[in-house]
Amino acid sequence: MEKLLLIGINTRSMIESALKLDYTVYSTSYFSTSDVPVIKNQKIILNETEDKNCGVFEDKFNSRNILDISKDYFDEVDYIIPVSGISPNDFKKKYQKKILGNKDVNEVEDKYQFYKKIKNKFLTPETFCVNDIDEAIEIQKNNPNVKYIVKPRSGSGGYNTKVLNNSSQLQLNEDEKLIVQEYINGINLSSSVLASKKEAKTIINSRLLTQHDFKNNNQFKYIGNILPLTKKSILTKVKNIDEINKKMETISEKLIQKFKLIGSNGVDYILNKNGLYALEINPRIQGTFECCQQSLGINMLEAHIKACQNKIIDINKPKFYSYKKIIYSPQTTIYEKINLNNIYDTPHLGSITQKDEPLLTIIDKDKDFNKLYEKVEKASQIVNKLAKKSK
Repeated sequence: MEKLLLIGINTRSMIESALKLDYTVYSTSYFSTSDVPVIKNQKIILNETEDKNCGVFEDKFNSRNILDISKDYFDEVDYIIPVSGISPNDFKKKYQKKILGNKDVNEVEDKYQFYKKIKNKFLTPETFCVNDIDEAIEIQKNNPNVKYIVKPRSGSGGYNTKVLNNSSQLQLNEDEKLIVQEYINGINLSSSVLASKKEAKTIINSRLLTQHDFKNNNQFKYIGNILPLTKKSILTKVKNIDEINKKMETISEKLIQKFKLIGSNGVDYILNKNGLYALEINPRIQGTFECCQQSLGINMLEAHIKACQNKIIDINKPKFYSYKKIIYSPQTTIYEKINLNNIYDTPHLGSITQKDEPLLTIIDKDKDFNKLYEKVEKASQIVNKLAKKSK
């Protein structure tokens, strides 16, 4: 039986899908959740059963640590699938050959390079490369009528993305490469695309959710998705949802083919009255993984692997709405058991989650969108209420 290594920040959902396929599964990850399947070949950096305090993710996480603990697996396995938090570019060339997915992602992971490649053909926010905060402030001064955000040149999940207004609010690492990007006010959307060497096919579009959607603040951390994209799930009034979906499909497929990507990829957008702005490409399996599986009735890991092997599986129309919502802890919380059947990525009992760090994930499905939204929001209220009571 061929051996498959899953490597990333959190591999729980990938392991569940991989165990349904014909592979011996290996896994290395950062997070240790109480619901991650226990497999023979498994390494986890954050051991909550011994160290109860999970700490602050941005301060403690380093992709190099995951790669280091995976070294003895690299020679042993036949295939490697990097997920969120690990770049194919981090691997040595002899191990890149084992990757099922994109191997050279410099032009899409580097948001400034991506901007330069698409700015003349696709609608996209104006973007500047800066060496330090002073340069960023100077751009703002020269364009006082434009709102900007500052974010890392590479990275995902909305971490360290901040509105640019004064230097006191921008506390970023000294060695971090930055971009200044025109802030586009609108609706966050995303496409999930499967691609082989010959073709790219958009399998579903979704409403992408950030903290800004719920609190109307200047926080842009990724919170989740609702799919498929319809008049209801877009969560705002639109007249031309079919046209929006078709345009997203067309642009997404063109972008994936332009950068010669394979496997499962995501394309993120912002929609407003001026049109559909292409923001970035996630050249790997995305956060919509489980939602796609629920909505489309497929094994997304299998679909990704087959696309990498030059076969795009047949996919029917969505059967369900699916809603994923990440709950960030409202305060420093000691986790106690929560009796809900739609929560995942749950901490170990007694472990400590710091304020504003990811606590757990709610994922559910329903054919009726209103019922689904009510279920997830009710679960969200329960989790937040219990977290606030925790001491």
